[in-house]
Amino acid sequence: MLDDIDRRILRHWQAAPDLSTADLAERAGITAATCWRRIEKMTEAGVIKAQQAVIDWKALGYGVDVSLRVTLDKTQNRAFDDFIDAARTIPEVYEIQTFLGRVDVRLTVLARDMKHYQEIYRRQILTLPHIADIEALMQVATIKSGEALPL
Repeated sequence: MLDDIDRRILRHWQAAPDLSTADLAERAGITAATCWRRIEKMTEAGVIKAQQAVIDWKALGYGVDVSLRVTLDKTQNRAFDDFIDAARTIPEVYEIQTFLGRVDVRLTVLARDMKHYQEIYRRQILTLPHIADIEALMQVATIKSGEALPL
């Protein structure tokens, strides 16, 4: 589906996502018009899903990042749907993932500090429906982060 030019565009864009189309085209060795058309084509094909700002939450005062692994009471028919619908309403939950296996859902929660996290946990997380078990993993350090693919 992708040719060498598309891969070059994506490789340079991943390395420097703030490049203008003209600068990206120059690095990829093509014209700006060709670059723009190829980006549009990859966007329409779903290869490029979005462009977004990456925010440093710690710089905004959010210093606690907790991953909650949740096992649901699957004897309830709507356990997944009810749980996910309710979890989506919690602003501090910024990621929800579902799994096959012992853990059903993983929530990632961002809080200003431990006191703020405890409030979220007690008032909002523990009131979510159909929880059979929950385990918290607090992030200590990020060793590797990024979504750059080896193109």
